[in-house]
Formats: sequence, structure tokens, C-alpha cells
Amino acid sequence: MKRHRCIILLVTILALFPVQAAAQSPGSPGDPPGSGAGAARTLGVEDAVRLSLEMNQELAMSRLETEKAHARVSEAWGNTMPSVSVEGMYSRALKKPVFFLPDFSDLSSGRIVPIEIGTDHAFSLNLTAKQILFNSAVIIGVGASRIYSDAAHESYRAKKLETIAKVRKAFYGALLADEVRIMMLENLKNAEDNLRNVEVMSKQGIVSEYDQLRARVGVENLRPAVMQAENTSALSVEALRAVIGLDVTERIILKGRLEYVQMAQAVVDNAVEETMHRNPTLSALRLAVDVSQAYVNVQRSGYYPTLAAFGNYQYQAAKNDLKVSTNDFINSSTVGLSLSMNIFEGFQTNARVEQAKLDRQKAEEQLSAYETGIRTGVHSIVLMLHQAQKRVEAQGKTVELAERGYKIATSRFVNGAGTQLEVNDAQLALTQAKVNRMQAIFDYLVSSAELEQTLGITPSYVTEEKE
Repeated sequence: MKRHRCIILLVTILALFPVQAAAQSPGSPGDPPGSGAGAARTLGVEDAVRLSLEMNQELAMSRLETEKAHARVSEAWGNTMPSVSVEGMYSRALKKPVFFLPDFSDLSSGRIVPIEIGTDHAFSLNLTAKQILFNSAVIIGVGASRIYSDAAHESYRAKKLETIAKVRKAFYGALLADEVRIMMLENLKNAEDNLRNVEVMSKQGIVSEYDQLRARVGVENLRPAVMQAENTSALSVEALRAVIGLDVTERIILKGRLEYVQMAQAVVDNAVEETMHRNPTLSALRLAVDVSQAYVNVQRSGYYPTLAAFGNYQYQAAKNDLKVSTNDFINSSTVGLSLSMNIFEGFQTNARVEQAKLDRQKAEEQLSAYETGIRTGVHSIVLMLHQAQKRVEAQGKTVELAERGYKIATSRFVNGAGTQLEVNDAQLALTQAKVNRMQAIFDYLVSSAELEQTLGITPSYVTEEKE
């Protein structure tokens, strides 16, 4: 029963690993991570993060949205600059227009005579320039586009931090699964060594047939757990490959071990306050409120007039044939000011202003809800971080004691002073202690990644992009 409890424990732990289902890469299902044809890519956590920043498709789309926002700023500035247009036109009169005059040769007749006007051919070239001198929507639009660009940049930064955290957690999950795989192989090897010792001792009449059967059953019960651990490790590598954005056929070899790296205590202690200042999603939502207010002001600009300066230069000619020369053209020019203002448009401006105000209120509610949620989230992460830290420290000592207990039990059994049951119990205790410590380290590293994401902290090995 003890051996069965060990198998059930390990299978349960493996099932709890954060691994998503994915198709197997070329190579047999039982191969270790990164097996298959072709050259393998060796990745540490730093390599995986840097690679994901280059290849992750969601991050690429967010980057394009940022570039689009920068283009909108240029577009808004363009509305404040002069607009110049040129227009050329040629017309051929198929039937000339007329106007009517009395028949001056015989006024007493009262007849009206149609008189054709115009020419068969007309040419014109118009150059028009316009400069807006005052328009509230244009002025506000420039500021709003800048705020929108800043919000897009913060959203991109949030997506970048999210990608980094996802890759780190997937990488830690792959390391954890690989270490469990290695541990299960070691357990199987220990069980096989123990079985050989028991068989030798059984031939010498030192141990009973029951002990020999128990040792053999223990070996066979471990084999499915080893296969499960290998499969879980392979799936975790598939999950990591998907998060990075690598092709499914590319082999990966993990570099590094699951090591406990403690965060700076000052960062953990001030996590809530720092999050309210540094979290990029929170900054983006605050900027979204400012954009909504700017949009309200843009809609209000419908109440205000528009003042613009304009100039026009015209170069034209008209003839009854196509024998045209430069002497036939006449130029003219005008300059002036135009003032326009909506007097009444069916209360449309009022409705647009009201809609913009409601959008602003919605943005404010979203900001308030996120602030409340993120405070709770940071508290939870910090609590999990402290809990995982205590577990790591406690389980380190437990593993040392369990290893010592296993050596003693094995030695007692070889010397005939102990039983196979004692060896099984010691093996179970050691396995459980190792799994608990690895899980605690994994939980601490995952919480660290989540806290750094929430705080807006970019790992030192990631090169910051220039604005």
C-alpha cells in the first residue's frame, strides 16, 4: 500500500503541472524533451524570453498598434498645417448655353432672339491654399492623439511584460517536469538496484520470498509513473514552444535547473504602492480616461466657429479651336478669410457630447474596478510568495532528513536488521520531500514572475527598446 501511495502521489503532482495539451513533435512519445530529427535549439530562461519578444505574434500585433498610434499623432498635426491643392480642367461645349434678347432690328415685332455665349473649348488651372486659423477640434485633437499614443505604448508594455511572464512560467513548468522525470528515473534505478540486492539475499536465504515479490512489484509499479513523467515533460516543452512562437517541428533542449532565487525584500514589502505607480495596464487605463475627456471636448467644439484663411490662383483660357498658346491664358488670384459656425443641426452636437460623457464615465468605472482588483491581486501574490518561501526553506531540511533516513533504511535492510517495508517507507518519504521542495520552488518562481509583471519590472537581461 505504501508503494501504491507513492505512485498515486507522483501521478497527482504531474497532473497538476501547468502544461497545455499540444501535438507531439517528431520523435517517439517517450523521447526526452527536445528529441527528434534536426538540429536542436538550447534555451535558458533568458534565451527563451528574448526569443519570444522577437517571435510572439500577439506582441507583434501590439507593436503594430503602437506604430499606428504614432501615425495618428502625425495625422493630427497635419490638420494644423496648410493644405494646398491643384486642379486642372478642360471642357468642350457640345451645345453652347444661350441667353435671350429682344430683336433690336425690329423691336415692334416683340420677338426674342437666343444669343449663344461661351466658346467651344475652355481650359483652367486652379491652385488653392487653405490654413485653419482656429478650430477647437483640431487643437484638441493634437493633444488627444498624443495621449492615445502614450496609452498605446503602455498597452504594448503591458503585453510585453505579460509575454515575458508567460514564457518564464512555461519555462519553469518545463524545468519542473524535467526534474520530476529525472527524479522518477532515479527512483526506478534505486528500485531496480534494491531488487537485485533482494534477489541475491533471497538466494542466500537472508530474506523471504515475500520481500522479493514486494521489491519486484515496486519496480513494476514505478515504470508507469516514469512514462507519465516523460510524457508530462514532453508536453511542457510543447507548451513552452507555443508560448515563444516557435515552429512545432523545432527541437528544444532546456538549459539550467529549477533554482530558488529570492526576490529583494524591499520590492516585496512595497509591492502594492509601487504597483499603483508602475503598472502599465493601470497607466493605460488612466490615459484612456484622459482620451475620453479629450473626446468630450472634441464633440463640444461643434458649438464653436471655424476660422480659416484661403488663397486661390487661377490660370484660364477659352477658344473656339484648339490652337492654344500661352498668350491665350489669363491669370487671376484672390485671398480671404472664411468663418463658419453651426447654428442648428437637430441637436446632434448635444447627443454626441452626451455619448462622449458616458464613454468617459465608463472608462472611469473600468479604471476604478481595475485598481480595486489589482490591489487584491498583489496582496494574493505577495501572500503566495511568502508561503512558497517558507515551504522552500522547510522542505530543504526535510529532504536532507529523508535522504539520511533512506540511507539508514537501505543499510539496515542489507545488513539484515531491517525490512523491505522500511525501505519502501523511506523511499516514499524521500520522494514526497523532493516533490514538495521542487513544487515550492516552482510556486515561488511563478509568483516572482507574476509580481514583476504586475510591478512593471522588466528583467535585466531584456534590452529596453528605444522610443
